[in-house]
Amino acid sequence: MSLQHIDVCVRRATLDDVPALVRMRALMLSDMGMQTGDADAPWRAASALWFSERLLLPDEFAAFLVADPELGVVASAVGACDAHAPSPANPSGLHGHISNVSTDPRRRRRGYARACLDALLTWFREETPVTVVDLNATGDGAGLYESFGFAAPRHPALQLRTGA
Repeated sequence: MSLQHIDVCVRRATLDDVPALVRMRALMLSDMGMQTGDADAPWRAASALWFSERLLLPDEFAAFLVADPELGVVASAVGACDAHAPSPANPSGLHGHISNVSTDPRRRRRGYARACLDALLTWFREETPVTVVDLNATGDGAGLYESFGFAAPRHPALQLRTGA
């Protein structure tokens, strides 16, 4: 289980990268066992719109990518600042949320997701007032996140699904 150690060029996503962000999201969701449908599945257009709108908010949203000369974008990590009520521990009330950490199966175990996640965490630390960053981890990704210091929250998160 060794990583190939190579120089990784991570860059911030632009509007031109929206199709790649949707593709990387589909890969991640598929890996999680979700049926993602074909290229015309309605969720893909909605996802493209969502990414397009958020990429215009660089103080609140960032996505970092690794591109491969042969395959195009092969890794991603996405982060957003979410407004919550301020507290003594978090006077800004902003929380960071990480999602869409994904690597193309043909380029895994090369440190690409780690590099994207590192760039995203640097963005949170250096360019936002966020003091808390949350994410949902899969079993495959838990070790990566723990290596950056992520741990279970003091108060467990619960979820209620209210609709279809």
